[in-house]
Amino acid sequence: MSQEKSSYPVSKRGPEDHEVRDQIVTAATEHFSRYGYEKTTVSDLAKSIGFSKAYIYKFFESKQAIGEVICTNCLREIEDEINAALNKTAYPPEKLRVLFKSIVDSSLRLFFQDRKLYEIAASAATEKWDATIAYELRIQKILQGIIHEGRQAGDFERKTPLDEVVKVIYLVIRPYLNPLLLQHSIEFNADAPMLLSNLVLRSLSP
Repeated sequence: MSQEKSSYPVSKRGPEDHEVRDQIVTAATEHFSRYGYEKTTVSDLAKSIGFSKAYIYKFFESKQAIGEVICTNCLREIEDEINAALNKTAYPPEKLRVLFKSIVDSSLRLFFQDRKLYEIAASAATEKWDATIAYELRIQKILQGIIHEGRQAGDFERKTPLDEVVKVIYLVIRPYLNPLLLQHSIEFNADAPMLLSNLVLRSLSP
């Protein structure tokens, strides 16, 4: 799993494994949670930590770079939960159902448990930060693995090109990966995972 996590982008400044970097991220997470991402400046963070603004810039080139790390940490947590849920079943159709459900459940919990931190997720989605692009590619890779496994087991049809199948199913899932889209369908989220996954599974029947 650690090798897969390396695909997430991180700030290029300063040593990657450094306690000051972690201290800045921890303080920023707390500060953003209290005051909001948009209203917080690097100067505000520097004052709250007791560092100079110039010292923070030795590790992060901008406020967005700090936000990217926080966003990455949240997305890694979602991906870890997804993989943990998938590891509990070996049956490809059930894995697809689990994928839909775990994406919705984990995304709702992390994107909306803290409305201030939601601002970071919203900015990341709107501005297409590298962290979100990498995350969506990782989800597509997981989905591709499930479809390939199901075809090998004879559970799914094999006539449609694999990349086309993955793209179509990803487009069905995508509204639940994006916090901006997810907030507009909250009233459907209780039933959506089961209904959508059942519809997709019927289309995959051999």
